[in-house]
Amino acid sequence: MEFHQLRYVCAVAETGSFSRAAEHCQVAQPSLSQQVLKLEEDLNAKLFDRLGRSIRLTEAGRAFLPHARSILSQMETARSSVADKCADIRGSVAVGVIPTIGPYLMPRYTAAFTQKHPEAKLRIVEETTPILVESLRNLSIDLAILAVPLRHKDLELFPLHTEPLFAVLPKNHLLARAKSLALKDLRGESFVMLRDGHCFRDLSITACAHARITPRIAFESGQFSSLFGMVAAGIGVTLVPEMAIDRNAGCHYVRLSDARATRTIVAAVLRGRSFNRVQQAFLSGMTASRRTQ
Repeated sequence: MEFHQLRYVCAVAETGSFSRAAEHCQVAQPSLSQQVLKLEEDLNAKLFDRLGRSIRLTEAGRAFLPHARSILSQMETARSSVADKCADIRGSVAVGVIPTIGPYLMPRYTAAFTQKHPEAKLRIVEETTPILVESLRNLSIDLAILAVPLRHKDLELFPLHTEPLFAVLPKNHLLARAKSLALKDLRGESFVMLRDGHCFRDLSITACAHARITPRIAFESGQFSSLFGMVAAGIGVTLVPEMAIDRNAGCHYVRLSDARATRTIVAAVLRGRSFNRVQQAFLSGMTASRRTQ
């Protein structure tokens, strides 16, 4: 028994004609008649008497019709319920973001999102990449703003932004006034860096490795602001993505000329999961903001 067969039976009963029922259901009459016959065979009961040009419900048909109408009504109620849920602008979205992106990218975007969707419930979680990846997998967050590379085949990635990296130098450093420099120019320098667990530390170490530099790490922290303070005090140099530059930190920032000295930010979601309207709106807004940058 198929839903379209129930729909055809109800249409024939309501219109009193196979041809008018076919027109109402927007289907060819032979196809409609064939499906009604198939249903009668499945039920082992005749639903209609075909009396020349007139159609009349049999006793079995009169018993069957209310149930067919009830099933179709319930199906429509279920469909409407799903549609209403998908259109609900009062849904929620939980977003994870790494600490080297959160303070710089998220305030501007979340302000625009909440203004556009004032009834949406938005939750922002700031954590390191491994924790956010696990949170995506256990569905405690809906999407995460991360930096590549990400070698997780169960994640779908949406590129958002690529930015250059800068060397952060004390004001009295010999290279502080340079317009640009290569990482190899920092060979022999002491470095201050983010602690293990921060993906930007891994990115910095990898960039140094490509430039054949092994950084001598004099200080580690979980915040760029602490690194800037150490650079300003002459403890060492560091690397920073463009969005994290703080012109009030007492440092000089020089763009790196190395081809690999960039950072790409992505929105990551668990591959195959479905989103409500608010979750989709947040993701779509993030990807749209990339196109307007």
